[in-house]
Amino acid sequence: MKIKVSRKEHFNAAHRLFQPNWSDQKNDEVFGKCNNPNYHGHNYELIVSIIGEPNPETGYVFDLKALSDLIKENVLHKFDHRNLNLDTEYFKNLNPTAENIAVVIWRILREKIDEKFELKITLYETERNFVEYPAN
Repeated sequence: MKIKVSRKEHFNAAHRLFQPNWSDQKNDEVFGKCNNPNYHGHNYELIVSIIGEPNPETGYVFDLKALSDLIKENVLHKFDHRNLNLDTEYFKNLNPTAENIAVVIWRILREKIDEKFELKITLYETERNFVEYPAN
């Protein structure tokens, strides 16, 4: 009997979508306003879900307080109120799209969470635009 438990968190961050090997014109065509050289920001909503079997003694799949602490220590402290391009090592050479941010968060947390659990990241960049990783 597998159950999914989730923790929702929030962070604010700035970024610029840009490929340095492209011309300014091509960057503008592909990324539009998201290519602003002075950056732009989002109020991200992050949902971290863990899927597994409940522990017969506790009834928990995963202690949500422990999950909250993991997210705060390993994601929020690194991303909240930061410029993702300039202030984090993760995006020095990786375009900080919502897709890439979700994968980076998944990789960070995957190292901290026992492999017996499935891990899913849902990241809302805006109220209407969101990504999920893994997609299956």
